[in-house]
Amino acid sequence: MCIIKNATFALFYSFYMKLAIITGADGGIGQNLTLALAKEGYNIVMGCRNKQKGSIVCEQIKQKTENSAIEVIEIDLASLDSVQQFVREVKSKYSRVDVLLNNAGVLCRQFRATKENVEYTISVNYLGSYILTEQLFPLMTAGTKIISTVSLMLRYGKIHSDFLLANPSHFERFTNYSHSKLALYYATLEWSEKWKNKGITANCVDPGIVNTKIIRMGNQLIDRLCDIFFRPLIRTPQQGADTIIYLATENKDNNVTGKLFKSRKIKQLPSSINNHSQRELLKKQTEEFIGKYVFSI
Repeated sequence: MCIIKNATFALFYSFYMKLAIITGADGGIGQNLTLALAKEGYNIVMGCRNKQKGSIVCEQIKQKTENSAIEVIEIDLASLDSVQQFVREVKSKYSRVDVLLNNAGVLCRQFRATKENVEYTISVNYLGSYILTEQLFPLMTAGTKIISTVSLMLRYGKIHSDFLLANPSHFERFTNYSHSKLALYYATLEWSEKWKNKGITANCVDPGIVNTKIIRMGNQLIDRLCDIFFRPLIRTPQQGADTIIYLATENKDNNVTGKLFKSRKIKQLPSSINNHSQRELLKKQTEEFIGKYVFSI
């Protein structure tokens, strides 16, 4: 009888406790996001590419917060099969998503392409996050918050006619990173407009230059000099996570949607970026890609 009661309580707990999904939850910023929301009492799904690494972080956070409602579900945002498997597992365990933090990001030093022939940085930073968010929409209700981690490098991004087609001759790590963050920004604007009437908010955060592994150059000498002279001057992962945590939890901007935040304040971007024809071009290419690979969104 006790076992039945405990099982019933566990089921009730998992279905009705507020759920936060965090991609890249085992990274520098991601660990701080997970820790903060665990302290707030959220049920948390840590979306991690490396489940073993994520599980170690998960156990550490459980011990620090005494919140046992945290689990790791493996997800590789460069693998669309992995994204869909992640969504299936989430839907089998939870009835709603209250917070979705599209936090995972990469800055590839060398050209890589996914199975679908999308450049790796663009697949992780944009396409995988886009498909994940769209497929989780059925679990979203009034009050759900979508928060995407971008960068002011999006100002230098462009959506060209073959944006989702990998081309090694056009690869440049910082250029592709800028393109991917602009695409994620446009996607978040799209969600804010499309789902506003349902009470779902979608915003972006620029965490600034943060002391994480993503900014390593791959040159031992340069990286060593950066460790000595540059890293002490930039933001810590905790500082980088602050505005995301602010938006995810109670704050005076709860009903704001379709904005870019930095240091807890709205950062205005030129209308030439927000209203550029590239938004429609991106939307068209993404829809064509999804149709080609027969994803049900």
